[in-house]
Amino acid sequence: MKIPTEQSANEESLIFHKMHGAGNDFVLIDARNRAFAVNPELASWLSDRHRGIGCDQILVLRDATQAQHTARYEIWNSDGSRAGQCGNGARCIGLYLGMSGETGNAPFIVESPAGPVTIQPCSDNEFEIDMGVPSFEAANIPVRLESIDGMYRLDSPWGMLEFGAVSMGNPHALLVTRDIDNPQIPAIGAFLSKHEAFPEGCNAGFAQLAGAGKIHLRVVERGAGETLACGSGACAAVAILRQTGRVGDQVDVFLPGGHLVIKWRGSREPMYMKGPAEHVFRGTLDE
Repeated sequence: MKIPTEQSANEESLIFHKMHGAGNDFVLIDARNRAFAVNPELASWLSDRHRGIGCDQILVLRDATQAQHTARYEIWNSDGSRAGQCGNGARCIGLYLGMSGETGNAPFIVESPAGPVTIQPCSDNEFEIDMGVPSFEAANIPVRLESIDGMYRLDSPWGMLEFGAVSMGNPHALLVTRDIDNPQIPAIGAFLSKHEAFPEGCNAGFAQLAGAGKIHLRVVERGAGETLACGSGACAAVAILRQTGRVGDQVDVFLPGGHLVIKWRGSREPMYMKGPAEHVFRGTLDE
């Protein structure tokens, strides 16, 4: 299916596309052919599930800064804050550009707030994303705690929390749990994601291991709360677990909204994430 071009819309209307990757949902706006400014208030309104369109994040396409790149994009959280990386969003952007007739079967590059991202369309209609090299340096995450054997500890209302931390272009913490259905996860995640130990906040993940090649994961995202899936969170979970020898080179990550496949050889190698993307509907907003 090929979607209509943005130029075919009424000049007084703004076209948006509702999309999702494994249940992590987005409002995508192609602003490459018009002036369109986003601010925290507008992002919050668009994201509101009762008074706006409703989504976890807003994706805004802009013209690429380099000719060899297909497009550039911004990520706005539902609370109006900015995000640096979004793996599920990158797959939705890959789907949108393909549906618009701008890409084919070959890999292409888009510019994210965290840097260039390579997108590979797959034969099963999913997309594989080069998520870059994970960074465990405390200053790069950033986190203001001392690690012990690669792990951090923080006192909380639920007792001592032990977690790993990594940057995937945005900050992540990961706790291992024996009960992925623990009803306290949203509260613990909110506490950790806003703690002063993370000066830029963090996405808090909770992983239950089911072997060296399979985990179950929930993620409470900074600026959005718990989502049905978090692509960079899945990558962060595998990076932290692999660093501590608990998973292998390829891991099936099962999130509440769907399934992602994460591949990482470790060390300074890039990490790859494969998963689905869906176009739900197209609509217009009067400006």
